[in-house]
Amino acid sequence: MPQLEVDGAALTYDDEGPRDGAAAPLVFLHGWTADRHRWDHQMAHFGESRRVIRLDLRGHGESTGAGVRTIAELAEDVVALLDRLEVDRFVPVGHSMGGMISQTLALGHPERVERMVLVNSIGRMTYSRGRGLLMAASTLVPFKLFVAANIQRAFAPGHPREEIREHVRASAGTPREVVMTLYGAMRAFDVLDRAAEITAPTLMVHGYHDVQLPVGQMLRMAKAYPDAEVRIIDAGHELPVERPAQLTAALDRFLATAA
Repeated sequence: MPQLEVDGAALTYDDEGPRDGAAAPLVFLHGWTADRHRWDHQMAHFGESRRVIRLDLRGHGESTGAGVRTIAELAEDVVALLDRLEVDRFVPVGHSMGGMISQTLALGHPERVERMVLVNSIGRMTYSRGRGLLMAASTLVPFKLFVAANIQRAFAPGHPREEIREHVRASAGTPREVVMTLYGAMRAFDVLDRAAEITAPTLMVHGYHDVQLPVGQMLRMAKAYPDAEVRIIDAGHELPVERPAQLTAALDRFLATAA
């Protein structure tokens, strides 16, 4: 698989689909402790008709590299990859932390972001007092338990336990330093006051049962966007793997409006 060397990291990526279409490439960005295979369903579907790109963020999946302190640094990695692939205009599709990267790209490079899709993501990390105490306490337990606790609660009730265990095992393979520094980066992320600057048409897709980033926080963000469409699906935080076909259908409808 192809890789790009960027600031001490080797970023593994996929670049697929036809190059001769007029549609802007889709750039899929996964979330914290995940990898690019979160987007298998979307890559297979959209890769038949347009260019699709995805990557393992530094320190995740098959990419190397230490953790970084800010979401903006991850966005810089994405820009470096797109520059290498000679992609100018694109449509970022970001899940959770990937949605934070997408918003950072839209603010820093508005001329390049044609549209945007945010999946289970928010513009400001906000904790209730009780949830804040719970999350702070979880960092005091052994690392693997910390990861497991966060991944298990990301799925809606009733999701197959074996699938959850597989995702826990995969997430636990992310280096501790990467996990913890990016946990801090997400907690510090805040672009909500700048949401009005993001003029690109935006689809916000969220799981109704998301307890990691509750749907109410997404709706607060949607109100601040000049051009936002909201879709809520019966799922938890891991929408790309909980309801892949429904997510793909929502993307299809949103992208069709640009034709």
